[in-house]
Amino acid sequence: MLSYVLGLAFLPQSSPLLIHLTTTPYGLHNKSHLITNVNQSSFYLYQSNQENGKLEQYKLAPEGIKQAELAGESFLKVLKEDNIPLENVRICYSPFSRTTHTAQVVASVLDISFEGPQCLVLDDLRERFFGPSYELKSHDKYPDIWALDEKDPFMQPEGGESVADVVSRLTNALIKMESQFQGCMVLVVSHGDPLQIFQTILNAAKDYKGSCENDLTSRIQAVKIPSVLSQHRNFALQTGELRSVV
Repeated sequence: MLSYVLGLAFLPQSSPLLIHLTTTPYGLHNKSHLITNVNQSSFYLYQSNQENGKLEQYKLAPEGIKQAELAGESFLKVLKEDNIPLENVRICYSPFSRTTHTAQVVASVLDISFEGPQCLVLDDLRERFFGPSYELKSHDKYPDIWALDEKDPFMQPEGGESVADVVSRLTNALIKMESQFQGCMVLVVSHGDPLQIFQTILNAAKDYKGSCENDLTSRIQAVKIPSVLSQHRNFALQTGELRSVV
C-alpha cells in the first residue's frame, strides 16, 4: 500500500488495512494544517481546544490557501500518474476550521463536491489537546510537550491528551475509514501531532509479526507501547507537506 501525508490513507479493497501492501493499487495520503489568519503573524498560537479550533478566525490565511492549492495540485498529479479515478477518492478531515478550510480547497482543486459523499469530517482526526495551560499560548512551548512524550508517551500534559490517548481515537478513525471506504484512496487532512502519531502506529503495525496480524485493532494495540509511541517526532511534517506514509 502506498501512502502520503497531506492527510490521506488508502484502504485495501479486500484485506485489512496494512495487509498485502504491495498488492493494492492505491495509496494513503495525509496533510498537516497550513498557515492560518492567526499563525501568519510573528508567533504561533496553540488552538487545540475544540471550541477555539472551530472558530472562523482560525481559517487559512491567503498564503495558507495557496499552500493548500499547491498540495491539491500535487495530489492530483499523483492520482493521474497512478491512473486513480476521482470517483475513487475520499477526503477525511478534522473538524477544526483550518483543516476544514484546507479540505475545501483541496476538494475544489480535485473538482470534488465538498458537500457530497466523497468528503467526510471525522472528529477523531482533531488536533491533539495539549491542556488548558498551553491553550492560545506560543508554539515555542511544543518542545516541553515533546520532551514529556519521549519520557512517557502514556503521561498526559496537565488536563490534556497523551500520545496514547491520541492513538486510541486515531484507531477509531482508521477502523471507520477501512470499513466505509474499501477500494478508495483516502486523503486525511489533520494536524501535526496527530499525523506524526498516525504514521508512527501505521509503520509499527505494518512491521508487526504476531498472532493478530490480520486484525488492525489488535495490531495497533500490540504496538501501542512506550518504545514505539515515544518516537513520533521522527515523523515530523513540514507545513502543508504531502508525504508517502507506508
